[in-house]
Amino acid sequence: ASGSGMIAAAMVSLDLGRRLTGWGFVVFVASSLCWIAGSVLTRDFALGTQNAVLFGINLLGVYRYLIRKRPPG
Repeated sequence: ASGSGMIAAAMVSLDLGRRLTGWGFVVFVASSLCWIAGSVLTRDFALGTQNAVLFGINLLGVYRYLIRKRPPG
């Protein structure tokens, strides 16, 4: 989870285009799911809550960069 989070952060921060940024958010989504699973196994509810919120934010990034059509102009 930590490694994928670092890779996703690099992909998003490099800003090398909408497609790469969108795939960075996909990696963030996977990382959030791993952290949520880990929080369930360790009963760390604060970590789970934090990553549930980040999961939602990352889904918004996936939508914005990979699904939504870029507005004209």
